[in-house]
Amino acid sequence: MKKVLTIAGSDCSGGAGIQADIKTITAHKMYAMSAITALTAQNTTGVYGIHDIPAEFIAQQLDCIFTDIFPDSVKIGMVSNADIIKIIALKLSEYNAKNIVVDPVMVSTSGSKLLSDNAITALVENLIPLAKVITPNIPEAKCLSGIEIKTPDDMIKSAMKISAGMKCNVLVKGGHLEDCADDLLYENGNTFWFKSKKIDNPNTHGTGCTLSSAIACNLADGKSLHDSIGSAKAYITKALNAQLNLGKGSGPLYHCV
Repeated sequence: MKKVLTIAGSDCSGGAGIQADIKTITAHKMYAMSAITALTAQNTTGVYGIHDIPAEFIAQQLDCIFTDIFPDSVKIGMVSNADIIKIIALKLSEYNAKNIVVDPVMVSTSGSKLLSDNAITALVENLIPLAKVITPNIPEAKCLSGIEIKTPDDMIKSAMKISAGMKCNVLVKGGHLEDCADDLLYENGNTFWFKSKKIDNPNTHGTGCTLSSAIACNLADGKSLHDSIGSAKAYITKALNAQLNLGKGSGPLYHCV
């Protein structure tokens, strides 16, 4: 059985973070492991509290995982301060972790800020260089590149700048585009589009977490990066099309598709 590790924050309402990751990994019939970086008090209407886990305890979690059940891939989500980011990067390098997918979680679906200002530099310098791919949405790609993104050409320019500066493959997610939900992969100097229509579903809580976890699952299964993203895109499309409707705000996906 393939093993997938998620390093992320907990969502007590179950729609995003560690909980969404574990559901996604299990739906892919793989063994899920988790290192929790933060506890959050949140639901479909917003994030109401964040309690960071001490970096030393995150290191202890990672030691326990890597010295016993070595993961075939690693997904990284919410990492809210520089100390946490640096210790994760240190441990992943120490254990020579493979197939690392970094979802640079900076803003929640509901618009709440999840990454402190001093953490962005640590993310760029320490963690992103270890990634096989990073998966920013349009606001996050704008933050990382400094480029305003309103068109597909803007997505390409942003991905090229991020890749050149951070030496990584980049998947810019197009869910914030008005007329489509096309995603762009910039891999080793080449561009690939994953085109899809926008799904009429306001319940998108945890979509980024779910997509990045699905990519990690497919990489663990030995698929290429391109094929891993294509399969993950198909999975999240089905999860959205299931039209689950829970909560008073932007509700969660149905992961068991």
